[in-house]
Amino acid sequence: MQQPPRGGGPPWQPQPGSGPPQWGGQPAWGPPPGQGHPPQWGQPPYNPHGGPPPYRPPQYVAPPKPGIIPLRPLMFGEIIDGSFQTIRRNAKAMLGAALLAQSLVVVLTAVLTASSVASAASLESWIESLNDQDMVSVGFAFLATVLLVGVLTVFLSAVLQGAMVVPVARSVLNRTTGVRQMWMLARSRAGALIRLACLMVLGWLLGMALFVGLAVFVVAAAGGIGALILLPVGFGGVALSVWIYIKILVAPAAVVIEELGAVDGLRRSWQLTRGNWWRVLGITLVVAIMVGIIAQVVTIPVSLLPAFYTSVVSPHGGADQAIAAAVAMAVVTAIVTALVGAVGYAFQTAVMALLYLDLRMRKDGLDIALLRLLESGADPDGVPGRGIPVHGGPGQGSPANTSGPLYRAWPDVR
Repeated sequence: MQQPPRGGGPPWQPQPGSGPPQWGGQPAWGPPPGQGHPPQWGQPPYNPHGGPPPYRPPQYVAPPKPGIIPLRPLMFGEIIDGSFQTIRRNAKAMLGAALLAQSLVVVLTAVLTASSVASAASLESWIESLNDQDMVSVGFAFLATVLLVGVLTVFLSAVLQGAMVVPVARSVLNRTTGVRQMWMLARSRAGALIRLACLMVLGWLLGMALFVGLAVFVVAAAGGIGALILLPVGFGGVALSVWIYIKILVAPAAVVIEELGAVDGLRRSWQLTRGNWWRVLGITLVVAIMVGIIAQVVTIPVSLLPAFYTSVVSPHGGADQAIAAAVAMAVVTAIVTALVGAVGYAFQTAVMALLYLDLRMRKDGLDIALLRLLESGADPDGVPGRGIPVHGGPGQGSPANTSGPLYRAWPDVR
């Protein structure tokens, strides 16, 4: 019997003028002798049952896209497009919650600005009458007020950010969400979100206290050279803060969708971002730059209106008219800043929620679970992804069945 040649090439090499290779005195493929002509080189194999060849190369099938994103791991452009579509489809819920999150700081800033402008003369005379001890007390009171406003803002932002994940998750399956429905679905997670905000604020305060204590110790021990030592330490602290921020970025989404506690939400975010830290950082940084540039383009012309009014429109209006114009422009600037900040906040929150869903698709096969949920039509008024178990442990498993035709319908880009 003819033996196949040894070596790295194909088992049979066609020779000029020869027919198909023989195996045991019979053609290696094709119909039996006398039942047709053997296939020519380059033609598909013979099918004894007729019709097309029995084997075909796999063809690409586009993943289903019932809502704002396709049900598969996402690319950068799909995350950006999905965020815009979420805001457009759920404008009242997304922009309303974002405006509430931004209103506290903006209103306080506007009130402080207007009061300081309106009482500039009396404030200056009052400051001149203070001694050094009174100035220190006023400084500490001002820092305490700023810290209180910052803490309240963090708490409010954490709760609202978690609530705004609900419209994003529902938009994945083309389900719109109203303001009341969003609060109803997120209300049970408010306590966990508040505890999460407490942990974040506590960690931030401890980090700041540690750095200030280290700075005082180094400056007291080394004098002027201590400032040079603190410079790389400061850069290292900033880098560490950014690293931790990215690691816990999707914790609010995990708390709301997976119904986890505060500590478990932080742990879950830490696990999901493992192996994807640079990707999450890049997307977050690009989105922050985009939002910052758009906000500056809108707010800078508005901030120049008081100077334009006092110097061009009414240059001889007097001090009272200038103060009134400054107060009015401060209010207008606060309103415009609140609107722009609300849009930017809603967009960044939508990006965060889609990053969470993308990470779960990559690590847990959430896309397959959402596809099955879509096909069954179950829980139309709930939160997609809530109640879906994580196979193999948080951030470490895979879907329960990854061998079916649904899973092989489109390429795996994990």
